[in-house]
Amino acid sequence: MKALILSGGKGTRLRPLTYTGAKQLVPVANKPILWYGIEEMVAAGITDIGIVISPETGEEVRNKTGDGSLFGAKITYILQDEPAGLAHAVKVARPFLGDSPFVMYLGDNLIQQGDLKLFLAQFIEKQPDALILLRYVENPSAFGVAQIDGDGNVINLVEKPKHPPSNLALVGVYFFAATIHDAIAQIKPSLRGELEITDAIQCLIDNQKQVIACQLEGWWLDTGKKDDLLEANRLILDTYLEKQVEVQTDSQSQIIGRVSIGEGSQIINSTIRGPVVIGKNCYLENCFIGPYTSIADNVVLIETDVEHSVILESAKISRIHQRIIDSVVGQRAILGAASRRPKALRFMIGDDCQIELT
Repeated sequence: MKALILSGGKGTRLRPLTYTGAKQLVPVANKPILWYGIEEMVAAGITDIGIVISPETGEEVRNKTGDGSLFGAKITYILQDEPAGLAHAVKVARPFLGDSPFVMYLGDNLIQQGDLKLFLAQFIEKQPDALILLRYVENPSAFGVAQIDGDGNVINLVEKPKHPPSNLALVGVYFFAATIHDAIAQIKPSLRGELEITDAIQCLIDNQKQVIACQLEGWWLDTGKKDDLLEANRLILDTYLEKQVEVQTDSQSQIIGRVSIGEGSQIINSTIRGPVVIGKNCYLENCFIGPYTSIADNVVLIETDVEHSVILESAKISRIHQRIIDSVVGQRAILGAASRRPKALRFMIGDDCQIELT
């Protein structure tokens, strides 16, 4: 059994963060999103992993993630020259996959830890041509959507329909037998010019192959948007964070609840109320850090209140006299109060930024 993790795409919904990096490497609870998928594979017993990368961000993914030894796996990187669809990614990965059954996992998705192992066991037991995961959603038009019969067999799939046949969305995790390759060879690009994996699965159905569905009961998030990223951060911190403080704090500081602080960080006259994770070599002075906040390595916060936010590596925020909530602050970003007159707001704002002032 092999795994194929997709880590290409341009991440347009997470701009401006993804202008300079891969969306799958944006951290949730101070760990790249991509790594959660790798760890899920290894926990399920799959250690031969292919990662599909793009020309724009592939080298960054490769350098950050390595050869797999960090996870107890063997990672092979597979270049997809253009974002031509999920089925196209499987097509270019064929030399790696061979005729092995495999699980395909979208690298910017997160599912509740432990669920993958359960679905893998069903795939091995029932040996269908494909097993897909479905989840009830309120807005099915934004997803691939499935119709199933009373026995759990899939009878119809459609990608982002205007008139959805059901509220059952395809989760970004698929289990395939080698027959999927013949199906991909039979399909044509969709109206948006991509080889759709939904069309390939529909081809299996039309050729009387067995496609079964399992409904995901645990949580699932596509982290392609800011609010979804923050929700993933909240869920991970709420569910898995363990208290671990590697530094001594001064007598004026308070650490309340489940808080993890990396070595080399300094906490001065600050209150930290968990769940909160703070990376290595950070400096916090006269701050309040509220629940569901992740602060990456080398961040400086001075006279700042932050809650339910993600602060990326080497950012610096100082003397902001309003609480920052529901925010994502990018790497090396600087946010501070005006130090000279006239007192005014001064910005350098890149494309696709969103700023709310009160």
